[in-house]
Formats: sequence, structure tokens, C-alpha cells
Amino acid sequence: MNKESALIAVVALIVGVLGGYLVFSISNAGKGQQASPAMQSGVASPSDFTQRIAQAEKIVAQDPKNLNAWISLGNDYFDTEQAQKSINAYGKALEIEPNNPNVLTDQGIMYRKVGWYDKALNNFEKAGRIDPKHLQSLFNAGLVYAVDLKQPEKAVPYWNKYLKMDSSSPTALQIKGIMEQSAKETPKTMK
Repeated sequence: MNKESALIAVVALIVGVLGGYLVFSISNAGKGQQASPAMQSGVASPSDFTQRIAQAEKIVAQDPKNLNAWISLGNDYFDTEQAQKSINAYGKALEIEPNNPNVLTDQGIMYRKVGWYDKALNNFEKAGRIDPKHLQSLFNAGLVYAVDLKQPEKAVPYWNKYLKMDSSSPTALQIKGIMEQSAKETPKTMK
């Protein structure tokens, strides 16, 4: 395996773990104390997603201003790899609450998934302006630059800011590893 393949594999692992954590955290925001048995175990079956999507679609059809239903729908589409539907649902949530850094970031991740890197960066940067300590948006902006746009030097400011706020988490250690690997491959750009 060459260095670029190893780097891509590490980044994909990071994105998967963090995306799952973020989606799980957001999907539980604003919900009651009772979680479904599937969610208590942390694993949802395909039929759980189908049921939750159908339920959320009914809710938003009756109440198009229901922020939590739009976010839940976006999260379930996110988890079921339905990027365009997720983008649209998050867009509806952002019409209701345009300055939600978590929804902006999740929508940005979906923009990234479909290859709309400029839109993804706009979302991550807006989330960062709203909440300068929003680590997930900093991490993802760095990923777009380092991995998708092959401009690791542009990832550095985002990741340095991230590391100033969090220097020891597993994500921080992964960022450091990616930066070190990139520095070895392109020493002049990662200073």
C-alpha cells in the first residue's frame, strides 16, 4: 500500500467514526429521555431507519416548520447514505434555524460526499464563524483541503486551530498523524 492510499484509508476511518458520533449526538438532541431499544444499543436496523424516516416525513408534511423532525430526517438520510435527500432535509432545517453549526456541518459533510467541495467549505466556514470552537467543522474543512482538493497547506490553519483547543483526543492524534504524513510527502507546504 502506498503512502497516499494509507493516508486516504486513515482519513476515511476518521470521517466514518466522527461522522457516526456526530450524527448519533445530533439525532438525540432535543429528543425525550426515552430512546428506542435499537438506539439504546447504538445500532439501528434498516427497518428502524425506514420507520423513522416514514414517521419524520409524515411529521414534516403536517408541520413543515418542525425543526427537530427535519434534523432527524436529515440524520437518518445521512446514516442511510442518501446524500441528496439528507442535503435537502438539512436545508429545510437551516431555513428554520440558519445558524445551527451542527446542521451546517452535517450538510457540509453530505456536500463533500457528493463532490460539492465549495459548498462544503462554505458550510464548515459558516459553522466556524457562528461557533469558533466548533471542532467538527474545523476538522472537516481540513479534510476537504487535504484529501479532496489535494491542498494540504490550506488544511493547516484549520487543524492548528483545532489542535489549540483539543490536542489529545483520538481525533487530535489522527490530525497530527495526517499532518506529519503530509509534511513528509510535501515538506515545504506543511510548515
